[in-house]
Amino acid sequence: MKISILDQSPISSNQTAQDALLQSMKLAQAGEKLGYTRYWIAEHHDLSGLACSAPEVMLSYIGAHTSTIRLGAGAVLLPHYSPYKVAEVYNMLATLFPGRMDLGIGRAPGGSAEATEALSGNFLQRVWKMPELVSDLLHFLENDFPEGHLFSKVQASPLPPVPAVTWLLGTSKKSAILAAENGMNYAFGQFMSDKDGAEIIGQYRENFKPRKDGQKPQVIITISAFCGETQEKAEEIALSSLIWSIQKGKGEGSRVPSFEEAKNYVLNDLEKEKILKMKEKILIGNPQQVKERLVRIQDDCHADEIMIVTITHDFKDKIQSYKLIAEEVLS
Repeated sequence: MKISILDQSPISSNQTAQDALLQSMKLAQAGEKLGYTRYWIAEHHDLSGLACSAPEVMLSYIGAHTSTIRLGAGAVLLPHYSPYKVAEVYNMLATLFPGRMDLGIGRAPGGSAEATEALSGNFLQRVWKMPELVSDLLHFLENDFPEGHLFSKVQASPLPPVPAVTWLLGTSKKSAILAAENGMNYAFGQFMSDKDGAEIIGQYRENFKPRKDGQKPQVIITISAFCGETQEKAEEIALSSLIWSIQKGKGEGSRVPSFEEAKNYVLNDLEKEKILKMKEKILIGNPQQVKERLVRIQDDCHADEIMIVTITHDFKDKIQSYKLIAEEVLS
C-alpha cells in the first residue's frame, strides 16, 4: 500500500500563521523519512485557521528542504487562474525539483464569496469553462497544442525534463468523468464527501481514456485519520479537529482548539449527533485498527494509494500519528 500526506496547514490556538507554515515544512520532512510517497499542500483563501493561500510558494520552500518525497498542490483552484500561468509555475517547480512534482487541480472556490470575487471576479463563469481550462493546461504542460492553434507557438517556459504529473481532485461523478476523459490521474476527497467513493472511482476507471500509449488510470483516495498508541489516545487527539469543525460551522473558532479547550466546549444535542456522524468517516484508533480500516478502504475503492489528512492541536501528536501509521503499514 502506498500512503501519502495531505496538509491543510492549520493554525492551532497557540500559534501564528508562520508557526503553522514552518510546521508544514517539518511535516513534509517527517513524511520523507517515514516513507510516505508524496506530500500535498492545500490552497485556501481568507479562511480563518488555514495558513496556506499560495501552495506554489510553500512547495518551493519545502522542495529546498527535502530531497526525495513527491510534492504537489492539493489543489490549485484552476477557475481562479490562467492555465498558462499555472503551467509556467509548475514547469518551473518541476525544473527545480525534477521528477518530484505533482499538480493537483480543483474547481472549488477555496474561500468566501468575497474572497472569490477579489481573486477572480468571474469564478462561476470560469467553473463552467473548467473542461476547456483543463484541456489548455494539459496542452501547455505537454507543449503540444495542434498546429494553427492560437497558443501553438507559446511555451510555458522553462520546459522541465520531467513535467509535473497532473491529478484532478474531486468528490463527484462530474470530476471523475472529467479526469477520465482527459487521461488524468484522479484523487477522490472522501474526507470531505458523503458520496460513495467506490462508485465514483469505478466510473472514473470505466471511462478512462489514455492520453498516451501505456497510460493507465491512477487513483488516490483521501481520508481523515488519527492514530495513537491506544484507542483512547487517538480519540483524544481527534477531539480538537472535531470540535473545530463544529465551531467553524457556527462562525467561531479561528484556530484549532487545544484538547482542554475542546473537552470543555459545550455541545448541544444536535452538535453531538454531528460529531458522531463525522466520526463515521474518520479513522480513529491504534495502529492495527487504522491499518485494518485502510486496507478495507483500499479494497472497497480499488485505490492505488491512500492520502491521509490529520489535523491536531499539538504538532507532536500529528507527527506521532503519521509515524505510527507508517510503521504499521509500510513495515
